[in-house]
Amino acid sequence: MRDYAIATDSSCDLSPQLVKELDLTVVPLSVQLGQDRYRNSPDEAPESHVFYTRLSQGEPAQTSAPNVEEFKDAFRPLLQAGKDVLYLGFSSGLSATCQNGAIAAQELQEEFPQAKLITVDTLCASLGQGLIIDMAVQEKRKGKTIEEVADFVRQTIPHLCHWFTVGDLNQLRRGGRLSAGKAILGNLLHVKPVLHVDDVGHLVPVDSVKGRKKSIEALVKKMEESVVDPQTQRVYISHGDCLADAQTLAALVKERLKVVSVTIGDVGPVIGAHSGLGTLALFFLGKQR
Repeated sequence: MRDYAIATDSSCDLSPQLVKELDLTVVPLSVQLGQDRYRNSPDEAPESHVFYTRLSQGEPAQTSAPNVEEFKDAFRPLLQAGKDVLYLGFSSGLSATCQNGAIAAQELQEEFPQAKLITVDTLCASLGQGLIIDMAVQEKRKGKTIEEVADFVRQTIPHLCHWFTVGDLNQLRRGGRLSAGKAILGNLLHVKPVLHVDDVGHLVPVDSVKGRKKSIEALVKKMEESVVDPQTQRVYISHGDCLADAQTLAALVKERLKVVSVTIGDVGPVIGAHSGLGTLALFFLGKQR
């Protein structure tokens, strides 16, 4: 069996330490923040607090997917080293990233006819994508083939639950997910939306509660309603420069659901550009999304 590499993109929000530990190839998206443009990679992206401070001060932010050539430049060295490639991509419901990765893989197949290049649209985002990648790596370490790991990911996708809330509604308004009137009224009333990523990878508002404390409680409640075998799970939480809230959420999850572990990480600039300061997200396996 040929060795294979697992590749992804920077929307997975995995820390540099986890990327190294999991031996991943990560293709960066790009972010335009005010007048500055940079790749979403550790050596270029601004520190999280700086990014969210600038965003909350009203600097416009836009994101763009890696193009096909950027994906080919990332995959080709792996293929030249005699490895196959399994690319697990950012939700096609939110970005063209995965589509570009799939085109790159198709074109490289002609250049490397003996290689296997498999792409899977994870329909995931942020550390939801990170969690499913982590699980895929663990399957690879058990000796599973590239096809077996790809099948495992496809079977797991419908159960990878993403539950989000946000600090304020301004970024959702700027991104067109909320009207200006609703955003202004919601902020005045301290209304916090509860959102999730649905079965086709779209970010969808589900509920709303009043106040930050209740929004955190709502995330835990959503997990309690749908989680499968929590005592066997490693849960991921991501946050947009609100570590104390992430720690509060983690403590509640540990106390009430007795999970194996909780990993906390940043909501990176690609997702944060659309969700804003104070984004808080919980990722776990459930009966359904």
